[in-house]
Amino acid sequence: MEVTCLLLLALIPLHCQGQGVYAPAQAQIVHAGQACVVKEDNISERVYTIREGDTLVLQCLVTGHPRPQVRWTKTAGSASDKFQETSVFNETLRIERIARTQGGRYYCKAENGVGVPAIKSIRVDVQYLDEPVLTVHQTVSDVRGNFYQEKTVFLRCTVNSNPPARFIWKRGLDTLSHSQDNGVDIYEPLYTQGETKVLKLKNLRPQDYASYTCQVSVRNVCGIPDKAVTFWLTNTTAPPALKLSVNETLVVNPGENVTVQCLLTGGDPLPQLQWSHGPGPLPLGALAQGGTLSIPSVQAQDSGYYNCTATNNVGNPAKKTVNLLVRSMKNATFQITPDVIKESENIQLGQDLKLSCHVDAVPQEKVTYQWFKNGKPARMSKRLLVTRNDPELPAVTSSLELIDLHFSDYGTYLCVASFPGAPVPDLSVEVNISSETVPPTISVPKGKAVVTVREGSPAELQCEVRGKPRPPVLWSRVDKDAALLPSGLPLETSDGKLRLERVSRDMSGTYRCQTARYNGFNVRPREAQVQLNVQFPPEVEPSSQDVRQALGRPVLLRCSLLRGSPQRISSAVWRFKGQLLPLPPAVPVAAEAPDHSELRLDAVTRDSSGSYECSISNDVGSAACLFQVSAKAYSPEFYFDTPNPTRSHKLSKNYSYVLQWTQREPDAVDPLLNYRLSVRQLNQQNAMVKAIPVRRVEKGQLLEYILTDLRVPHSYEVRLTPYTTFGAGDTASRIIHYTEPINSPNLSDNTCHFEDEKICGYTQDLTDNFDWTRQNALTQNPKRSPNTGPPTDISGTPEGYYMFIETSRPRELGDRARLVSPLYNASAKFYCVSFFYHMYGKHIGSLNLLVRSRNKGALDTHAWSLSGNKGNVWQQAHVPINPSGPFQIIFEGVRGSGYLGDIAIDDVTLKKGECPRKQMDPNKVVVMPGSGAPWQSRPQLWGPMAIFLLALQR
Repeated sequence: MEVTCLLLLALIPLHCQGQGVYAPAQAQIVHAGQACVVKEDNISERVYTIREGDTLVLQCLVTGHPRPQVRWTKTAGSASDKFQETSVFNETLRIERIARTQGGRYYCKAENGVGVPAIKSIRVDVQYLDEPVLTVHQTVSDVRGNFYQEKTVFLRCTVNSNPPARFIWKRGLDTLSHSQDNGVDIYEPLYTQGETKVLKLKNLRPQDYASYTCQVSVRNVCGIPDKAVTFWLTNTTAPPALKLSVNETLVVNPGENVTVQCLLTGGDPLPQLQWSHGPGPLPLGALAQGGTLSIPSVQAQDSGYYNCTATNNVGNPAKKTVNLLVRSMKNATFQITPDVIKESENIQLGQDLKLSCHVDAVPQEKVTYQWFKNGKPARMSKRLLVTRNDPELPAVTSSLELIDLHFSDYGTYLCVASFPGAPVPDLSVEVNISSETVPPTISVPKGKAVVTVREGSPAELQCEVRGKPRPPVLWSRVDKDAALLPSGLPLETSDGKLRLERVSRDMSGTYRCQTARYNGFNVRPREAQVQLNVQFPPEVEPSSQDVRQALGRPVLLRCSLLRGSPQRISSAVWRFKGQLLPLPPAVPVAAEAPDHSELRLDAVTRDSSGSYECSISNDVGSAACLFQVSAKAYSPEFYFDTPNPTRSHKLSKNYSYVLQWTQREPDAVDPLLNYRLSVRQLNQQNAMVKAIPVRRVEKGQLLEYILTDLRVPHSYEVRLTPYTTFGAGDTASRIIHYTEPINSPNLSDNTCHFEDEKICGYTQDLTDNFDWTRQNALTQNPKRSPNTGPPTDISGTPEGYYMFIETSRPRELGDRARLVSPLYNASAKFYCVSFFYHMYGKHIGSLNLLVRSRNKGALDTHAWSLSGNKGNVWQQAHVPINPSGPFQIIFEGVRGSGYLGDIAIDDVTLKKGECPRKQMDPNKVVVMPGSGAPWQSRPQLWGPMAIFLLALQR
């Protein structure tokens, strides 16, 4: 037997109100991060300003029923309309350490399937200030190597910032301006990147040789400090000058150690030297030390341009470049070109013939070629000519031309490419010319024109090449948008076979094979085509479907073939709860093969409810449609737009909550009989369970239930399950949190316990030095300063929150923190502000209560003040105020002389009428543990609490 104890919750009868509460989504963007300011600009655009490196937090507050789903998107800073994904199927968008590139317009899109989606946007402006760069220049006609007198000098200061920076030029400690010194001119040049200000020194004077500082500022926006850069101008100031220890083109052999020195020949201040390589970084093992670059055991891939750059912010950087060439040869190829004039594609006696030989080499122009015939050097004659750099062939290609081919010219020709005197191996290529030398043909072997394989298997496409010599075969896709290689170039094979590993369905299509024009005849390519068909298992819909129907009603289940190869159903098998079902009635024979399979249930019953599976096969594989058939009711849809769902009890730490919901598709199944409600306090095991009877429920009908005697500030998990004659339906769950209501003062008590993050609508003043902090005993910093501040709130519970000021570093004497209430409309002549305060510590400053009148502008007047250490106790103050119009109350904490000065407040009450004549009630004093005084809690009138015992269930 099991007994469940149900505490702290009372339920009152259910009632229904209204029809059709389904509503389209509405959205509003608010900020919760480290914003500098959120403002409206001249075109009513919301702009959120934040410092680079801070945390961006945007919240999309939504209304609508059912609860809208939220998605964040972003456009680039200006003209781009392309959305860039952020983190973001969530109501809160958070970006840690935001970068300047992440500025732009952010969109919140909320949709719930009712009406059109709601879209709101806000522009995020990221503020930053880089280090400024100061460079010194002369006009071209003035450059003589040194910056001497009677010459004009330009000091250029450039910085990247947002917002635009303000520039201040100083000579020494004196600020420069046009009006104070006729020898200087300050202006902004045109066509410059970033923000630039130029200080022009006209006809240098002796006093112009000095220290110059460019100070840039964004006027402390977002707390960004000013930055500065300084340059000392002397009569020896000069731009950098360089020379190299080697020629600008350096040819070396592979394996050699290369050392290049970049020597400074001028420059003041002393220039900085830097080596770079293009393309790509410096080779592995390369060492750049000062102006010396060392590359050990250089290899062919180390070839390229090496740049030495010297900078000293005077004039333009000096740059010297070395073109390093490492001797190498690769890819020896040949071509046989029949008589071009006679447009022949065959070798014929009496016609001309050209043999060409080429290698890819570095340096290309240094390659030499030598021809041999039948092992002996070929002798030049009137009919045998050797040419170089044929315009119809790649650069540095050697050609041997045979004029008026004779039978005696048949033989084996050898072309040898070499680097004379270099330790680089020769490359050679051999060509045989005879009556059997014929141009190529290409074809697809019989039965190989169409290749069919299954997805994931290897495939081999084959073309046969005949001819002598037999050239390589180039493979490509006939589809223009499909390529075999990332470069888009054809793929070369030597045997005519294209081998593909693990083919996929997108590799289906037509492939082209064609002869290459090298290592064979230089004639029109021959080509053929092969069709590749990749078979893959079927894809079906629905992959999963939830089917709801009332008891006794029929259901038709249908599984459709979307795609597959082959695109036909070879078999369809139905199962119920894993057990094979008899085959459905045969579909009448049609002109086309069926593309679906159906199963009809004559009536939904408890026995026929469950999981159905239809497995469709197409001889390659199978796929399944899953159907979950039942008469279960759909889940309830909680209503999140209840106005002021939390209702506080005046004299207790309890609250009630208005729970509202609709029923999803109530007519899809049998009528609802009741709901089962389960309420459990978070971090607790026991739950209250209650059956709630209902009458006929219609779609869109708003149902309501009030939960009472919930403990402040705890949160609760609520689970709601509908019941029909079939049994339990789908459960919906949500977490409800305590939120303190925000109301204008009225005749009833209006107390803020600060238990909710919204702190009753109070806000931090933007004009003060620091902020009030909300915390409780569980969230206190374990390293906080001892002997100051309260250990708990006024209730003495560790969960209870209060507001306090932290006076440790970096706070200083006199720093102020202001907490501002919502704006209240004055409907009475007198009001009373009551609150508890805690002022404990030897460095306590002051606590002030101010009233901000909104009658004619904002005017703050002092209503109450207290200073100094008042002991480790909570004490209550009653302050009368008589505002003349709309007003706000402000709690101002002032930091004292040291860090032991934390001040706290709690339980702020605003009432109409006069304050009690007795300003301090002894029963309202709470002495903290450890102070040597007895513990007293303020009197509380606890209302009767319903305590339930759930009946004895096993």
